[in-house]
Amino acid sequence: MTENEVSRAVYECAIEVHKTLGGPGLLEGVYEEALAWELSQKGLKVAQQVLVPIKYKGQSLGTPMRLDLLVEGIVIVECKATSEYNAVFESQVLTYLRMTGLKLGLVINFGEKFVKDGIHRVVNGL
Repeated sequence: MTENEVSRAVYECAIEVHKTLGGPGLLEGVYEEALAWELSQKGLKVAQQVLVPIKYKGQSLGTPMRLDLLVEGIVIVECKATSEYNAVFESQVLTYLRMTGLKLGLVINFGEKFVKDGIHRVVNGL
């Protein structure tokens, strides 16, 4: 699958999760777990809370990055559940993309009334 095919599946699953759970109001971990389950039901490979070492001048730092979801090994998904979206979420995902060498990430804010309004694509040379 390509990054765009994976992102389409994530988009569809996020809408299903939001609708099934009744919209905003839950903790982001609940949405993350439900989204991972929904994606796996579609046959996609999903890893949760992926630890990625951070290198600084050739040295591995003791505190790794933690990716909410890594789908098919090519798309990072950062789940949020906040009433106030902050553009720093996209900067965070862009940093993750640069540090992993991946090209596409999605920030999904399940705190929106309509989750489709809370899905933001972040690209790194795609």
